[in-house]
Amino acid sequence: MKTMKERILIKLSGEALMGRSGYGIDVSTINFISSEIKKVAMLEYQICLIIGGGNIFRGVKGASEGIDRSTSDYMGMLATIMNALSLQSCLEQIDLPTRVQSAISMSQIAEPYIKRKAVRHLEKNRIVIFAAGTGNPFFSTDTAASLRASEMNCIKIIKATKVDGIYDSDPNLNNNAKLIENISYSDVINKNLRVMDLTAISLAKESNIPIYITNIFKEDSLIRALKEEGKYSKIH
Repeated sequence: MKTMKERILIKLSGEALMGRSGYGIDVSTINFISSEIKKVAMLEYQICLIIGGGNIFRGVKGASEGIDRSTSDYMGMLATIMNALSLQSCLEQIDLPTRVQSAISMSQIAEPYIKRKAVRHLEKNRIVIFAAGTGNPFFSTDTAASLRASEMNCIKIIKATKVDGIYDSDPNLNNNAKLIENISYSDVINKNLRVMDLTAISLAKESNIPIYITNIFKEDSLIRALKEEGKYSKIH
C-alpha cells in the first residue's frame, strides 16, 4: 500500500463559488477550483474540505433582516450542503473519489459525520467534504474548519479566499498595502483581524495547526501555499 503524505484541510468560502456572478454557483469557477484541488491530490495529501454557504445564504445577514438567528444559521448550513454536493460532483468528474459528511442528518444525499468513518475514507485516498458546519447555530464554517482539522489531526489549514493573504490595510483601497507573510495567532486575536472568526483562530491555536491564507483564483496557489512559496499569509 502506498504511503500517503500528511493530512490537510482546505476551507473554501461560499462566495468563491459565485465567480463573477452575484449569487449562486458558477460552473466554470467550481471546475477551476476542482482542478486546483486535484493538483494538491496529486501531491498525495489526504484532503479534507469545508465550504461556506455565503453564495446562497448567510445566516448572520438573514438574522439581521428579521429571521430568528438559530433558524437563519440552519438555513446557512443547508446552503453549505448544496455547495458540497456541487463540488463533489465536479471532483468526481475529474476522477477524484469524494464523500460528503453532514453534521445534520440527511441520509439520502450525505453520510452523517462520523470521525472514524471520515478517517477511513481519507486512508482510502478519498476526499472528504464536511458539510453543515458544526451542526450547531452561532458557529461559523471557519470554526467548523478548525474543529474538523483538529479532529482529523490535520497538519495545516489552507483558507482559500479572494485575496493573497492578510494585508496591513485594504489592498482594494490602498495600492501600497503590504502583505503580512507571518503573524501569530495572538496578534490576529488581539488586533481583531477578520480573516477568520476568533473562535476558529483560538481553536487552531490550541491545536497548534498553522493557517495559510491564499487566493484560490490564482493558478497553483494551493500547492504554492503548501510548499510555502508565492504569495500567502501564515498564522502560526
